[in-house]
Amino acid sequence: MELKIKKARAGVEDRSRADLRKKIEAMVAEAGFKMSDIFGGRGGKGRTVAAKYANPDNPAETWTGRGRKPRWLTAKLKEGGKMEKFIIK
Repeated sequence: MELKIKKARAGVEDRSRADLRKKIEAMVAEAGFKMSDIFGGRGGKGRTVAAKYANPDNPAETWTGRGRKPRWLTAKLKEGGKMEKFIIK
């Protein structure tokens, strides 16, 4: 019984939060601003970054050098390859 109450309460809070966000977005847009103008943030998606590394066996597999290393690169490094070998020139 207690679990049902917690789930119901969480659902109500989620709906309230979503409704409040819509109201705030409408107020901001009505004033002629964007949400990022008021609250900061990057606004929209981040920048795209050019690939820095490529798989020599399959050039369609690339990596920007950000985030986790892809499986193909990890496997190549375990085989004894060096990062410099995979840099796109």
